[in-house]
Amino acid sequence: MKTETLLERESASLGRRSFLRYAGAGLAGVGILAAGACKKDEPGDQYNSGAIDIGAQSDFAILNYAYALEQLEAAFYTQVAANMYTGATADEVALLTDIRDHEIAHREFFKAALGSKALQALTPDFTAVNFTSKASVLATAQAFEDLGVSAYNGVGYMIKSADYLTLAGKIVSVEARHAAYIRNLLNPGSFADSTILDGFGMDKVSTIPVVLKTANTFLKTKVSASAYGYTA
Repeated sequence: MKTETLLERESASLGRRSFLRYAGAGLAGVGILAAGACKKDEPGDQYNSGAIDIGAQSDFAILNYAYALEQLEAAFYTQVAANMYTGATADEVALLTDIRDHEIAHREFFKAALGSKALQALTPDFTAVNFTSKASVLATAQAFEDLGVSAYNGVGYMIKSADYLTLAGKIVSVEARHAAYIRNLLNPGSFADSTILDGFGMDKVSTIPVVLKTANTFLKTKVSASAYGYTA
């Protein structure tokens, strides 16, 4: 499958179910893009801490970094949708379920794109979240969404492939839509306030160490990025 064909198809106006099927099956061919990478770029090295490392500096390491975050978000929203918090409105149920489907699609996209170079399935740890409480669920969702947007923004300049950068840009724009919705549910009018924007009206960025340190508090399977200055 040619990269430009992938981009054209990914950009098409697809229904939710169609996109999920496409992410799980049709994108499998994108794994051939990773075929020429050196062995040193392969992720999964175990450290004494038992953490999984995203690998040597490369586009594949960045994709695995994003894949780890998408795994975490997909697992969270799957649990939210399966046991919706007390007092959820019909609109909240519908939109949080949509977010679940988006995150699953993102997760499956990265898994297919990375192929054999993908990180293993991570085990989440949501013991700190009270899934029956709207405040607890939405506060966690806001943390995840704001973190995801700042994470993508923080690594964009590291991505060498224009095709991967295009895809990352498309995904982060969806994550930003999620973030705005969640923040507005918690505090109407806060969808783009100074806590997430800098003085130029731009989203703030976060480094890989900062993001993984936070993400790992919700993961039993810890993720490291030793090549980027972070070991869990």
